[in-house]
Amino acid sequence: MTTRSTQTRPSVSYALAGGGVLVASICFGLVPYFSRGLTEQGVAPYAVAFYRYIVAAVLLFPVLIVHRRAWREVFWGLSAGAVMGLGWIGYVTAIKTLPASTVGVLYMTYPVFTLIIAWVLFGDAPTRRALLASGLIVVAALIAGSPASVPIQQIPTLLMSLAAPLGFGFGICVLVYRLSRIAPLARIASVSLGSVIGLLPLMATADASVLLPSGQADWILIAGIGLVTALVPQLIYTICSPLIGASQTAVIGSIELPTMFAVGFFAFGEAITTPQIVACVLVLGAIAITRSRTTRTVTTVIAKEPKA
Repeated sequence: MTTRSTQTRPSVSYALAGGGVLVASICFGLVPYFSRGLTEQGVAPYAVAFYRYIVAAVLLFPVLIVHRRAWREVFWGLSAGAVMGLGWIGYVTAIKTLPASTVGVLYMTYPVFTLIIAWVLFGDAPTRRALLASGLIVVAALIAGSPASVPIQQIPTLLMSLAAPLGFGFGICVLVYRLSRIAPLARIASVSLGSVIGLLPLMATADASVLLPSGQADWILIAGIGLVTALVPQLIYTICSPLIGASQTAVIGSIELPTMFAVGFFAFGEAITTPQIVACVLVLGAIAITRSRTTRTVTTVIAKEPKA
């Protein structure tokens, strides 16, 4: 049933599919809201990362059973998920104390890591356009993370946040070069389960006081980070991205970064500085330059149809 559903495109209009990608991208940009809300309640960063992936891992686990014969691909997906889940700890740790806009710019450096990993591990040399875009992203990261924008004592925390884009870059490469033979839902399931497995030892050895929020109402944040920022937008991408193509997905999906800026401004009262605005413009420009590439985001690659 799963295989046939991935081969038959749903009857969704182009405009509706574009709107779906827009909504999904905004959902991804809401991560700082739920993440900081949980860490402010004393929840450990690795627990926040665990909650983001556990919902998809549990609900989509039956899909992996259906694809159990493709154990090599599933293993690659589990490995990528473990790296991504552990890398997410750095992002959550940084967003606890640093402006959401600054961490957001650093997070958007994952295309650079993707190109490097694809080149080194899989022999896929980048194009001139990709190198130009990577240069713009690196400049944006230097501007957003410079001592003029971030206090020197917080530079180590900012550097720690780069573990997230590094993990995402590795995840993208695995999805492109190793998981194209299994259905999109199986890719989501394997990556999500891998993240849970990678974070499980930290969860098992931690004190209960850092695993759960202090108030019952804060469980809404746990449900939100698992559903609103992960499972639901991933499923929307799975349906909508193939219908509008990678180029349009890249352009529409770039709303993710401005959403992070908006979360920092409206939810946390963070002032948006000129260097942050310049960095944001550079990142969006880099996305526009590389809009024809198929590796825009992890979720975009997950949503691609399997290769013939």
